Amino acid sequence: MPQAANLLLGRLAPGTYARLAPHLSVVDLTSTEVLAEPYQQLQRVYFPHSGIIACVVELADGAAIETGMIGNDGEFGASQALDHRLSLHRVTVQIGGKASVIASDRLRALAGELADLKALLVRYEQFFLAQVQQTAACNAVHDIEARTCKWLSRMYDLAGPDLLLTQEFFAGMMGVRRTSVTTAAGALQSAGWISYSRGRLHIADIGQIRGRACECDEVIRSYYRRIFRAVEVGEADRT
Repeated sequence: MPQAANLLLGRLAPGTYARLAPHLSVVDLTSTEVLAEPYQQLQRVYFPHSGIIACVVELADGAAIETGMIGNDGEFGASQALDHRLSLHRVTVQIGGKASVIASDRLRALAGELADLKALLVRYEQFFLAQVQQTAACNAVHDIEARTCKWLSRMYDLAGPDLLLTQEFFAGMMGVRRTSVTTAAGALQSAGWISYSRGRLHIADIGQIRGRACECDEVIRSYYRRIFRAVEVGEADRT
């Protein structure tokens, strides 16, 4: 079950996963739960089955902005585990769900023994860095409505069409004023692309949302396809 629920675990060879599985346990991820604080040594690595984990940069004035989302396509904490690094930013559960977890020291030991496991984790880190860099560019140059649609598209991929979130939270993750989010969400709701009431958002037309999203939506999706397609091609070449 955990291997199928998390796409990254699902890419492991059966023998590699069999070595990993005895050390995995399944936990609930609760919305707003803090998984890491800045400069904290991580004790566990998370492979989400559902829900969304958000990496957040906090500024001195109390403002914060999301720099990357992690869902069932990835993991959080492996790169820190592999080389004893600390978490540099705050990491929270944006949308609740479940995850497979493993102790950081155990994953580090297994990655030292299993080359394909380590390679897969390094590949995901490459994708996540690309996502963060694209998000930084997006926040600097694209308008609020296009960024809102990009954000909703990514959340749809990871959590489906029904989302529990407040406009305050939405605005904080995007690093904008609540009034800006209210205006953008109002335009999308008037168009019939979303519905929103009392913290419950439903994406009614993902096609239109993606059509209005900035280029970063497809660029981030393409990074994942390209990085992991390279893994699949390499595996085919060895068979």
